[in-house]
Amino acid sequence: MRDDKQGRVIVYVLSDSVGETADLVVKAAASQFQATNIEVRRVPYVEDKETVREVVALAKETKAMIAHTLVLSEIKQYLLALAAKENIKTVDIIGPMMDTLEETIKKQPRGEPGLVRKLDEEYFRKIEAIEFAVKYDDGRDPRGLLRADIVLIGVSRTSKTPLSQYLAHKRLKVANVPIVPEVDPPEELYNVPTNKCIGLKIQPEMLYHIRKERLKALGLNSDASYANIERIKEELDYFDTVTERIGCKVIDVTNRAVEETANLILNAYLD
Repeated sequence: MRDDKQGRVIVYVLSDSVGETADLVVKAAASQFQATNIEVRRVPYVEDKETVREVVALAKETKAMIAHTLVLSEIKQYLLALAAKENIKTVDIIGPMMDTLEETIKKQPRGEPGLVRKLDEEYFRKIEAIEFAVKYDDGRDPRGLLRADIVLIGVSRTSKTPLSQYLAHKRLKVANVPIVPEVDPPEELYNVPTNKCIGLKIQPEMLYHIRKERLKALGLNSDASYANIERIKEELDYFDTVTERIGCKVIDVTNRAVEETANLILNAYLD
C-alpha cells in the first residue's frame, strides 16, 4: 500500500457518484495515523469497466489500496474480482451497511448512484424556497414577484403567509401580496404570468369571525374597522376587481385547512 518512491500511502477512492462519502471516511480514518503521509486520490463517476481497470493498474503500480462506494453491482463485482486477482486490498465503505439494512428491512436497495447528493440538492432547494417566502412575504419587496413560482394575493387573514411557508416546504418559491383598497397593488403584480398568480377569497362572515378573534387575541378593541363587516365587504369587492384585471385563478379558502388549499394551489400550478 506504500508508494516507495514518494514515501506515501495512496488510497484510491472510487465512486459511481461524486465520491464525497468515501473521501470523507478515508480522510477521517487517515487522520488517526499521525505522521503518516496518506494521500487520497478520488475517482468519481465510475460507470465502466475500463475505468476500473485503469485504477487497478495504477493501484498495483503504486502499491495502493482501493476504497469504494460503488452501488452498481456489475461494476462493483468487477472491481472486487480484478483487485483480488492483482492482490490489491479493497474496502467497501457502503456495502456492509446496505447489506445489513437489506436484511433488516427486507427490501432490495435501489442500486442507483448519487442519491445522497440528490437528497442534499433537494434539501438546499427547500431552504432556498423557505428563505424566499420569508423575504417576499406580505408584499415586502415587489421585485420578488417576477422571480416567484407562485404569487398569492388576498385580503388580510386569508392564510397567505402559512400557505407560502407550506408550499416552500414543497420547494416552491412563493411570494404573497396583501390586497387593500387604499393601496394600489405593485405594478410587478400585473406582469406576473396569469398561471402563476392565485387569488385567495373568503366569505365575509367567516373573515369577520377570524378578524374578531384575532383582535381579541392581541388584546385590541374588537370593534375596530378591521373587523367591521361593511369594511370587509369593501375589501373583498376590491379584491374581485384586482383578480378580474389579472385574470388569475381564485380559490375560496372558507372553511379549508391550509393543507387542502395548498393542494388546490399545487394542482393549479401543475396544470
